[in-house]
Amino acid sequence: MIFLKRQDEIALMRESGRIVAEALRVMAAAIVPGKTTTKELDEIGEAYIRSQGATPSFKNYRGFPASVCISVNDEVVHGIPSDRVLEEGDIVSLDVGAFKDGFHGDGAWTYPVGRISEEAQRLLNVTRESLMQGIAQCRESRKIGAIGHAVQTYVESNGYSVVRDLTGHGIGRNLHEDPSVPNFGKKGAGPAIKRGMTFCVEPMVNAGTWKVKTLSDGWTVVTADGSLSAHFEHTIAVTEDGPMVLTLPNEA
Repeated sequence: MIFLKRQDEIALMRESGRIVAEALRVMAAAIVPGKTTTKELDEIGEAYIRSQGATPSFKNYRGFPASVCISVNDEVVHGIPSDRVLEEGDIVSLDVGAFKDGFHGDGAWTYPVGRISEEAQRLLNVTRESLMQGIAQCRESRKIGAIGHAVQTYVESNGYSVVRDLTGHGIGRNLHEDPSVPNFGKKGAGPAIKRGMTFCVEPMVNAGTWKVKTLSDGWTVVTADGSLSAHFEHTIAVTEDGPMVLTLPNEA
């Protein structure tokens, strides 16, 4: 079932989304090549979320052991924070959820660690732009499939591939709700997009094959061929004026 949100509910989600955006910014600012560990970033993210009167959406969710999913290089999503030190040239994806006043916000961004290769920077640029291409389709009268079609078309035109085993998702009182929001497909596929829908658009883009595998920890998803992967995500509300991005900092 797809839950349509009222304006007052969307306003609450905007606050949860703001917390997500600010947590990402605080964590990104703390990255020091050769020094910062992913566990330290997780602690920073959790501390910020709690300082805002929210709780981390991911902590203990289906048994996940941390507050932030932190995925490095060939790790696509759901990386578990550890004592791993981020090194110059790495790329790191931070995926954050915050729950406040009954509603969740969810967002992700992939950041360079120090100076990265031109190839890695291009992957980040294309993935970020594919997110924007997908968000542009979040309008009434279109189908959910239009989002994935736009993402896939842009990504593949740039020589990359979109992960097919994982999708975006509805969000609201629950972290994961209907509908599923794939990053590939046909324009006319899936449910109609309606005013009041809230969902996460989150392209996961690989430099090589779209195929992935899950490591023995049961969580970390990596590219099947060891190629780099990037992940960008915003929580979106569909309004009469088009898509509203809920996971932005206050001054945005």
